[in-house]
Amino acid sequence: MSAAEEERSAAAAEAGGEEERRERGGGLGLVSGLVDKAKGFVVEKVTQIPKPEASLERVAFKSVSRQGIELHSHVDVNNPYSHRIPICEVTYTFKSGGKVIASGTMADPGWIAASGSTKLELPVKVPYDFIVSLMKDLGGDWDIDYVLEVGLTIDLPVIGTFTIPLTTEGEMKLPTFRDLF
Repeated sequence: MSAAEEERSAAAAEAGGEEERRERGGGLGLVSGLVDKAKGFVVEKVTQIPKPEASLERVAFKSVSRQGIELHSHVDVNNPYSHRIPICEVTYTFKSGGKVIASGTMADPGWIAASGSTKLELPVKVPYDFIVSLMKDLGGDWDIDYVLEVGLTIDLPVIGTFTIPLTTEGEMKLPTFRDLF
């Protein structure tokens, strides 16, 4: 074989190798395309699965103790499933005047009833040292402007654990001495 023929033969072998690599790469592109389509399909189906919904009531005054003032709100949770769902935790942050006044977590508060609604009471304890800072917000109308942020974490089969964020804001009238006695 002459040198020219050997060069042509080597060039043809290289070209064949490139075509073979392209074909293998094209196969990988096909597989990755199918995987992407499958992911898209699963995401679409998961977003169509009904999920529990929740709403948050306004904050109200509950009681006074030696430790501070106790406020409360209710979280209503609707369950679209025919079986009960565990609530992992409820977290809350109570703010007034842009400051965090109280925050906490209720670990393992129970279950959401099957095919129905469950009402959870959310106690918010405000220590006395924060009440002094709240006095600045009171003014002449004896109310507190507030924001209550709640995260309701539940565990759904197949989907896993997820948190429903809830927020309510408003004004809360504080009780007078006449209301307490």
